[in-house]
Amino acid sequence: MEQAEGTIVIDAPLDDVVDVIEDYASYPEWAEVRRVEIRERGEGGRPTEVAFEVDVPVLGKASYTLRYRYAPGGTAISWDSIEAHGAVREIHGEYLLDEFEPDSTTVTYRLAVELGPLVPGFLRTEGAKRVIENALERLKRRVEMG
Repeated sequence: MEQAEGTIVIDAPLDDVVDVIEDYASYPEWAEVRRVEIRERGEGGRPTEVAFEVDVPVLGKASYTLRYRYAPGGTAISWDSIEAHGAVREIHGEYLLDEFEPDSTTVTYRLAVELGPLVPGFLRTEGAKRVIENALERLKRRVEMG
C-alpha cells in the first residue's frame, strides 16, 4: 500500500475548510472526481458513506465507497474504503486540521492507497504524492475563492 502525506496552510477559518471538505456532492466541480453519491448520513446529517467514481491517470477508471469518521470540533476527518473497483483496491486517509490563527488553518492530508497488482512501483509512489499535492492545492483554491 502506497502512503503519502502533505501539508498546506489555507487562509480561512477551520469551519470554512471543514465545510468544503464535507461538501462531497460538490467534489466534481473542483476535486477531479467524476461522480459522487452520498449513500448514508449520520448525526447532524453528516455524510458517513460516500461513493466516488474517478479517472486515475494512466490506469483508467476507479470507483470506491468510503466510510467517514469525524473528530469532535472538526479537527480531523478520516476514511476507509468499504468497497473498491477498477484501478484502486483499497483506500485509507485523513485530514488533520489545526486553526493556528483565527483566519488560517493548517491542513495535513495523509493517504494510503492500494492500486491494482499490475501497476509499476514508480507509478505507485509518484501517483500517491501527486494526488496529495493536487488535492491540497485544489482544496486551498476552493476554500479561499469561496
